[in-house]
Amino acid sequence: MSPRTTGGLGLVRSSNVGKPTWTLVGTGALAHARTDHIHTTELDATAVDKQLLRSGVEDVMEAVDRYSAKWAATPGGADWLHVQHVPVRRFVAEIVRKLLALNSWAPFASAPGPLILAPYEGLVGLRSSSSREYLAYTVTWSGVAYVLGAAAPHNPTRSAQLRNRARTSTANTEPSPLPLDLGRQDVLALSWTSRHAATLTPVLAELARGGQRSLLLDLATDAAERCSAGPATGFELRAAPSDLFTASGTVEGLHRPDDEHVVQVEGHGIQLARLVRLLSVLLETSGGCTQPSWRTVVRAESWLDDILSTTRPHTVLLSNDTSPLGVLAAHAAERHGANSVHVQHGAWTPESVAWPALHSRDIIVMGERDLALGRGWARHPEAEVHVLGQPRFDVLTSLSRQTQRRYLENLLAPGGRRAPTRIAVWACQPFNPDHLKSHADLLLDGFAEADGDWGLVIAPHPAQGADAFTALVKRGSGPPIAVADPRVGARGCLAGADVLASAYSTCGIEAALLGIPVLEIGPPGERTLGLTSHGLATRCEAADEVAEALSGLRAGPAPIPRAALDAVCRWRGDSATRIARLITERATSGPRADDSTHHHPGAAASPKDEGASVR
Repeated sequence: MSPRTTGGLGLVRSSNVGKPTWTLVGTGALAHARTDHIHTTELDATAVDKQLLRSGVEDVMEAVDRYSAKWAATPGGADWLHVQHVPVRRFVAEIVRKLLALNSWAPFASAPGPLILAPYEGLVGLRSSSSREYLAYTVTWSGVAYVLGAAAPHNPTRSAQLRNRARTSTANTEPSPLPLDLGRQDVLALSWTSRHAATLTPVLAELARGGQRSLLLDLATDAAERCSAGPATGFELRAAPSDLFTASGTVEGLHRPDDEHVVQVEGHGIQLARLVRLLSVLLETSGGCTQPSWRTVVRAESWLDDILSTTRPHTVLLSNDTSPLGVLAAHAAERHGANSVHVQHGAWTPESVAWPALHSRDIIVMGERDLALGRGWARHPEAEVHVLGQPRFDVLTSLSRQTQRRYLENLLAPGGRRAPTRIAVWACQPFNPDHLKSHADLLLDGFAEADGDWGLVIAPHPAQGADAFTALVKRGSGPPIAVADPRVGARGCLAGADVLASAYSTCGIEAALLGIPVLEIGPPGERTLGLTSHGLATRCEAADEVAEALSGLRAGPAPIPRAALDAVCRWRGDSATRIARLITERATSGPRADDSTHHHPGAAASPKDEGASVR
């Protein structure tokens, strides 16, 4: 695992008599240390027990909830932790991971003691990420010492990197007024990523064909993530006002003095008042649609309330109801008496979400294996889970493999030069640069050992900057490499590939549905889509396994039973139609007792050709 750097610091045992003390010092001092010491990057690179990490995060989140959830709430009654649970949980995981790494270092484990922080180091910082917009917050090691009780008279809560980020502040407390011509709508849909838009627009188009009026609110703050639906789709598209996501500032309710409340994590006592103080940094400095600040959340709720009061829809349609905007929208739908419907836009595994919670009334999942997860994650007291496939995949039935193959060949061999005879597509995730490089090395070392004439096309994740791959494309040896246009992405070219490689891109499912071999790559223990367990992919943890899988493709792909595909995604090309039908039937009559596709927990759940529901 690559180091997760947060500064050039080391940890040194600074007391050998009585209770040991551990002090954070500059790395230059480590060369002269005569007691136990370690560079913090080594601790950051330490693998930790995943079960201990999960249970520790859960303990801290429950303690924070009991301690402070009511300290700040929107006018509509949504408390700060409910709405901001995902970014908070990710930050808490950073703290718990560091504490577990500290415990696994033998010198500390044998002589645990308090940490003394490095003066003037910010307590909250940022990790590197290849994502264009998402801010990967982390706690510094001084921040860890702070939440454990260390004195910090000279430490700012924010690192220099955070302090230097230009964040627009506004004294305005209300977003731009609503347009006057919205009118009554049957369905209100929200999108803020290209994956949401591609998942929801086929459903809205089907609703329009059935006479239902729909309004899609495009809340994306990244231009590349905006919806590009044209006027022929039959529904109305409106963008959020440009000033909706610009509010920032202090969350007064989260700044409380120190007190006696602590939560224990593997022998460490985390002071809750201090932890909440650090969490307030996330709510005060974040921005954009994926990480709205707390003041933006309050404004967005008011804006959504106005829209819901004006349009009075029977349904609020979402493709994410777990992150802040989705939680807010599901909460607002409930208050306005609208049914909430969530359509799964990406593959799920038990470890795939920062917060295993779904807040909508009706939850649409892709395949049979998602039933148990959807049922376990549902929070609505009347939630039902329906297996209806993925509307974004409906278009796969009409893809031109020849056209996509020509696109791949032109990328790898422009100007009419000879293209490689075999082409792989790598569907990426917005990992940090070191993580991306480890996957690239795994693939390229495998290509070097494999039989055949191979080329590689890198397909960036929609949220990822293409410049993350500049160094790879300029490599002087190995197979020819090219980067697909981010607007094309993996799903715009995978049908022309001989193989698709990815850790857990949903494009792996699309490739499997089309009969294209899939390699699930990454070191042992890394999360994947789990397609291998269904016979839909080959797990490759080392370069020689990649080479063996590529060389074995000469024999041609083995036929895949439909049951294996249905387990991952029910694919008939009519998912949008079936979801639209569910929405309209729910609006007119609610759940029907004689619906043969309705299943209660514990009942056999087989979609056959109709889709299945679990309540």
